[in-house]
Amino acid sequence: MGNTPEVSVGPPDDLGLRKVLIDSAHVGDARSARDLRKILDRAGVTVDGHHDIQWLGGDCSVWPDRPVRRLTIGLLMVFGFLATACPLFRIGMSDSGDALTYGGRIAGVTVLAAALMELAAAVAAFDYWGKRRWRYSGVAVLAGVIIALLCGICLLLLQIGERFTGYTVIGIALCIWSSVALVGLIRLRAWKGLRNPKTIAIGAIISTLIAGANLAYSQIYLPYVRTPLIESGAEFKESSLQKGSKQLHVTVHLHVKNAGQVPVYILDSKYWVHGGPANNSADAKPGAFTLIYDGAFVTPVGSVLNPGEEVAQDVVIEIKDPEQLTYEAIRAQTEVYVIRKDRMKMPTTYERSGIGGKKLAAEAKREQGYPADTQYRYRSQISNSSEILNVTRGRQQITVFRVDNGEWPRVVVDVSPPNDRIEFDPLNPYANEKNIDRYGLSPVRGSTAETPYLELLEKARASE
Repeated sequence: MGNTPEVSVGPPDDLGLRKVLIDSAHVGDARSARDLRKILDRAGVTVDGHHDIQWLGGDCSVWPDRPVRRLTIGLLMVFGFLATACPLFRIGMSDSGDALTYGGRIAGVTVLAAALMELAAAVAAFDYWGKRRWRYSGVAVLAGVIIALLCGICLLLLQIGERFTGYTVIGIALCIWSSVALVGLIRLRAWKGLRNPKTIAIGAIISTLIAGANLAYSQIYLPYVRTPLIESGAEFKESSLQKGSKQLHVTVHLHVKNAGQVPVYILDSKYWVHGGPANNSADAKPGAFTLIYDGAFVTPVGSVLNPGEEVAQDVVIEIKDPEQLTYEAIRAQTEVYVIRKDRMKMPTTYERSGIGGKKLAAEAKREQGYPADTQYRYRSQISNSSEILNVTRGRQQITVFRVDNGEWPRVVVDVSPPNDRIEFDPLNPYANEKNIDRYGLSPVRGSTAETPYLELLEKARASE
């Protein structure tokens, strides 16, 4: 009898597990008398009834485990972790390789790491609501719940002012589920496996704040500090008048240059050549000028203008019956319509999307809100600079209209969700301030070139 092992069964924990010790050595955890017998059999220990066992925190009848309730909670936790990991994997895989900025790719890698943590938490949930063989399973589950809560909060914050989408529902569901789970884990003291939980918590909080500050600096501060600087203008060059001809040919040099640090897409371009009084004349009123020629000078549309690059073109305009005109001067002016390349992606199909004539007229009948006197239009779906913005903002569409409205043909740009047109009016650009701030959408009016008309005629006669 002196060699009979001493068997003791500890008090039940929050999940109904009771520690089984043989000669003060932990050999397993039991949830029922059947589990206890299996543990003793594996250890090769035979006891004569329950009286040879030392019971702590309750006798042999105290087995508080509720397997149905416990397994239900465990499955709900696993489902929540997997539901969180799916969108995180989608966002992380896309942004880690395709985000437009370096900070966006770092954010994608961070999101991907969070998705892997959610999978680890799902595996740990099986152990935590099972036998709890892994010491840190509770810590892993707690970390997964905190990540899910942060993800839900971020989704909802990013959708403030946006349309209600499926990801709004996901964000609400994650916040509710993770909040309830967090309260339950705090009651269970899930961090009990850690030796210094306060130190680790402080370290995690500091690391999170530093990472958040770095991402905010790269994703929010830098993109808004770095602004595009686009320079455009026109210049009159030689003129010619062929012998016996009633047409004056004038060459105009048009150019646009990206003098800033941000690449841009050129959605469309426009130049006007007008004839009329000189600028310092008393008759120099807006309606006193006659349109001689207009057109686009940057082709193809949708071209990328990187920092330091310049696009230039010489166009030859014709002035009929030049001897009969009473112009004091002719002037040329340019305007380009740009959008920041570091905030959105535009497919190459944009330049091939132009339609006019009967197709445009039929489309204008089906869709409401087309500008009057529209001659041509381009349209394309666009994506945001990162996948996280795509899932929170939803699909976006860019439409560019070329409008012929008399002496000043213009371009109208619309960036908005499909079937929800918000016209970008160059005369009132702040009417669509949201998209201006979001995508850096703006018209860039170039410098005006003006030259005396009689001087052009004299040069043309001299070269005749």
